[in-house]
Amino acid sequence: MDLGIKGKKAIVCASSRGLGFGCAEALAQAGVDVTICARQNEELLNTKKKLIKFGVTVTAVCCDVTTESGQAMLLQACPEPDILVNNAGGPPPGVWSEWRREDFISALDANMLTPISLIKMVLPGMIAKKWGRIVNITSQTVKAPVPALGLSNSARAGLTGYVAGTSRQVAKHGVTINNLLPGPHDTQRLVDLDNSLSKENKISYKAARDSRMATIPMGRYGTINEFGNACAFICSQHAGFMVGQNILLDGGAVNSTI
Repeated sequence: MDLGIKGKKAIVCASSRGLGFGCAEALAQAGVDVTICARQNEELLNTKKKLIKFGVTVTAVCCDVTTESGQAMLLQACPEPDILVNNAGGPPPGVWSEWRREDFISALDANMLTPISLIKMVLPGMIAKKWGRIVNITSQTVKAPVPALGLSNSARAGLTGYVAGTSRQVAKHGVTINNLLPGPHDTQRLVDLDNSLSKENKISYKAARDSRMATIPMGRYGTINEFGNACAFICSQHAGFMVGQNILLDGGAVNSTI
C-alpha cells in the first residue's frame, strides 16, 4: 500500500534500536526523510547506515531528548517536521513505598513532559501547513496498569490525558495526534526481563520466555517490524480521520472490551 507520505519529514525519538527503530525504518521504507536520535553515538550511526539504504535523507542527532538542549538540537536538525514520533524508555519498576518525589519528577520528565514539549514545538508548523501526524509510543499499562510500574503508569496516563484534549483542538487543521500502546515486543528490554525472570525463578531462559508468551493470547511476542508498520500507517494519508486514539498492539494481552 502506498502510504502517501513520500517526501515528508519525520522526527523519531529514541530510534537507534527497538520500537523506535522499527518506526523509523517503516517510515524510511515509505519514502520519508527521517531525523533519528539517541544517546549513544556509535549505535546511532550504525542505525543511520541501515536506514540510508532506502534512498531517503537520514539525519542522526546524538542527544538526550529529555533535556531542553537535546530538544533544541533535534528541532535545529529538522525545524519543520511533518511527522513526530515520541518515544522514551520507561522508568524502572519498584514498590509504591520506595518511590520518592524525585523518582516521579524523573518519570514525568521522560514520559510526559518531554513528549508534550516536543508536541508544542512542532504543532505551529504543522498547523500552518494544514497537515501533520504525531504518534506517541506509550504502553499497554495505560489501559491495564502494572503494580510494579507505578512511575510509568502515572507519567504515561498524564500524557494520555494531555493528548485527549489537545488532539481534538488541532484536528481541524489537518493534524492528528494518537498514541500507540505496545505490549510485549521482541526487543532487548524483553530479553533482559526474561533473563531476570530466568535467574529469579531458577529456570532456563527459554522456559522464562515461554512462560511470558503463554500469557499472550497470540502466543508470541510482537515484532519490531509489525510495530513500525502500524506506526507508519497512523502517519499515513489513510489515517487522517483517526484522532486522539489509544491503539493497543499487545497480541490480545489486555483483556477488555474497550
